[in-house]
Formats: sequence, structure tokens, C-alpha cells
Amino acid sequence: LKFMLGELANSPNLLDRFMREARAVAKLRGEHVCRIFDVGRLDNGSPYIVMELLKGEDFAAVVSREGKLEPQVAVTYLLQAIEAEAHAEGIVHRDLKPGNLFITTDRDGSPLVKVLDFGISKSSSAPATRTGDVMGSPGYMAPEQMSNAKSADARTDIWALGVILYQALSSTMPWTGESLPALCMSVISD
Repeated sequence: LKFMLGELANSPNLLDRFMREARAVAKLRGEHVCRIFDVGRLDNGSPYIVMELLKGEDFAAVVSREGKLEPQVAVTYLLQAIEAEAHAEGIVHRDLKPGNLFITTDRDGSPLVKVLDFGISKSSSAPATRTGDVMGSPGYMAPEQMSNAKSADARTDIWALGVILYQALSSTMPWTGESLPALCMSVISD
């Protein structure tokens, strides 16, 4: 269950983002997306989303615990994330990172990756980003996404998956910075 409570539910921008997540995920039918069963509002008007219950851990925990992953394992996980097929529905996630990839198990006991948190996704049918907005997790953002969130397209998600793969194989990030501006400069210039 995902709730938007208190003052957050009174923010039109945050409310729109919450409902956009529900609409985006509801369009996706593949096994690699956490399914949504219901969307509604509580008696007090606060919105909620009822999602599939997942057992397992996010990819960030796996990478943190395991360090460098075997290439076959890392690639298998990332290929499953690609199979979420959001781009086929005109949806750009814009915040792919290890914490938004969840590793659970399929019916046969094999690992199954689910893409989570479409809260800042962008739909080609209803773009909702203003010029100047920064959307995403900086270490995984493509240079064009850092400079203009409106320019984010499927390539920005591919970039993020590349960064995740790099991190999974090397146990380090490709770019670093002691501050957010330094990190952004490193990504943009290096």
C-alpha cells in the first residue's frame, strides 16, 4: 500500500505526480513491473495505491552485500529490467537506480526483477515537467537529464541502466563528486 498523507496530499504538484505513477504503472502489463490492483482516495481525500506484495530485496541491497556481481548475473538482472517495456507504452521512468529494481522470485524459483517507483515518470501523452525541474537520482542521470529534465527520453533510462550495470560489475560508480554540483560536472564533462 502506498499512501500520500497529510500536507503532501494538499500539494497539486505532488498529488499529480502520485496519480501519474498510478496511471503509468497501470498501463504496463509485463511481469517485470510491480502490478497495481487499485487506486483511490481515503475518506479524508488522501490518495492511495494498492500494489502487488513483493518478497525479496532491492538491487541496491544485493550490490551492497555482494560487491562485484558476476557478469552473467548482473546482465540477467538488467535484461529483465529492460523487459518492463515502459518505453513501448511511451513512458520514461527517469529514476532508474538499484533501489528501484526489486529482486523477487518467479514461480519456478528463479530470480525475477521488478521495476518500481514510477513517481517521476514522464509519459509521451502527458509530459508534466517544467523547464528547470530536476528529476532523478544524480548518480544515475544522463547529462541531458541534468541540464533539462524535459529532454529526458528513453535514452536517459538506457544511460541509467548502463550506470547500474557498471556499478554492479565494478562495485563503484563511474562518476563521483564531493557535492551535487561536482557530481553533475563530472557526469557532464567526463
